[in-house]
Amino acid sequence: MSISAAILGCSGPTLTAEQRAFFRRVKPWGFILFGRNVQDPDQVRALVDALRETVGRADAPVLIDQEGGRVQRLGPPNWGRYPPGRAYGELAANDPLLRREIVRLGARLMAHDLAALGINVDCVPVLDVPDPAGHEIIGDRAYGRTPDEVALKGRAAAEGLIAGGVLPVVKHIPGHGRAMSDSHLELPAVDASFEDLDARDFAPFRVLSDMPMAMTAHVIYSAIDRKRPATTSKKVMRRVVRGAIGFDGLVMSDDLSMKALSGDFSERASASRAAGCDVVLHCNGDMAEMKAVVAGAGVLKGRAAQRAKAALARIARTPEPFDAAEGRARFDAAFGGRFAG
Repeated sequence: MSISAAILGCSGPTLTAEQRAFFRRVKPWGFILFGRNVQDPDQVRALVDALRETVGRADAPVLIDQEGGRVQRLGPPNWGRYPPGRAYGELAANDPLLRREIVRLGARLMAHDLAALGINVDCVPVLDVPDPAGHEIIGDRAYGRTPDEVALKGRAAAEGLIAGGVLPVVKHIPGHGRAMSDSHLELPAVDASFEDLDARDFAPFRVLSDMPMAMTAHVIYSAIDRKRPATTSKKVMRRVVRGAIGFDGLVMSDDLSMKALSGDFSERASASRAAGCDVVLHCNGDMAEMKAVVAGAGVLKGRAAQRAKAALARIARTPEPFDAAEGRARFDAAFGGRFAG
């Protein structure tokens, strides 16, 4: 069975007949959910089951962006609220181990929410180190202002997800924190030296280079490649992601529909794959765009297929024992009830 090297979205809370037929034919490696796909727990579970049925793989990855704060696809009244990454740094200023514990607990609670729906991948943690002058697209999503802070809390979040049977995705490799613009809207270029990037931006990704999956940054790093963003740059992928950072897990592109990228969707997908992305991501569920993405992405095979298999093998078949009610009470108490409800 051929599997498309793509992760695709869908347009609403249920699959249309056209989407079912398309997914059955092209068999994407995985899927991603957004707010438009979410109504209530029973509906989400049914949609996840329907997506997996189309590709005939019970373990097909179903992703979501459930960071907390601005980026949270599941929320009240059916699911809990979670803080942005920055909020964890405001806890117990003299007790970094407690902050780490609460980050892990928050991620473990998220994993509990997601696993109950059949969602097995969360696009967390954000490992970008924000520049004070950088664009706010990262902003409070970051776990701290130094590489050490970001790495410490990022690993705690990843461990909490893995303990609950959900794969983490480190993002946005090799670092979006210095970008002066939003890659959803335009292509940022970072002019820092390789040495500065290596010491600050790449550092958290190096600490978490053992993670199963990573998502690229649509950012140009002029010290490495003046023409192409990381997503479509062989130089960045080879010298930095696989080289300086040492990441050998599955690399997925960020969303190909973001305006940072140019060319038609087939070209975007093929350029990403040629650069070294194992799979490409397309989020908005637009059928014409998805057809072009699949055409450009090609089939999942070779080393990319091996990485995909290895990533899925990291999903815990038996999550660690967890009392969600007690955990939520401890979590809410840590924040003084600011994120309860």
